[in-house]
Amino acid sequence: MRPIEINTKSAKETKKVGFNLVAALGKKPTLNKALIITLEGNLGSGKTTFIQGLAKGFGVRENVLSPTFVILKEFPLSSGNFQNFYHVDAYRLKNPEELLELGFKDVIKNPKNLIVIEWADKIKKILPRGIIKIKFENLGKNKRKIIINKQ
Repeated sequence: MRPIEINTKSAKETKKVGFNLVAALGKKPTLNKALIITLEGNLGSGKTTFIQGLAKGFGVRENVLSPTFVILKEFPLSSGNFQNFYHVDAYRLKNPEELLELGFKDVIKNPKNLIVIEWADKIKKILPRGIIKIKFENLGKNKRKIIINKQ
């Protein structure tokens, strides 16, 4: 997959890009592991706003907030082939092993899990291949550049 670059001019547009990505990905799980989407970008670059749209597209009914103080938050899905939507915020992790202690290895093994990770650069050494990597750049007031790439 070639990188896709999208510029947004508002939080609403950033959320819509997340929502629309669901159609591009489909709601079918991968064959042998969880679908992992990593998000990288500075504070305030639109990662959580994007996740809110993505979560809504996958059927999460709760409002998704940054789980910085919880690190790993699970949302059950009621329709589609995925059973769980995991929101991970690695911002406060000192090392990737802290996430492994929370059972992350088991979470990534389950093909019925969808995992979205903020600050994924902090845990990249424990991530499997075949992830979708999304970078966010803050271009000014409410303007964002979103670059989507499959690795």
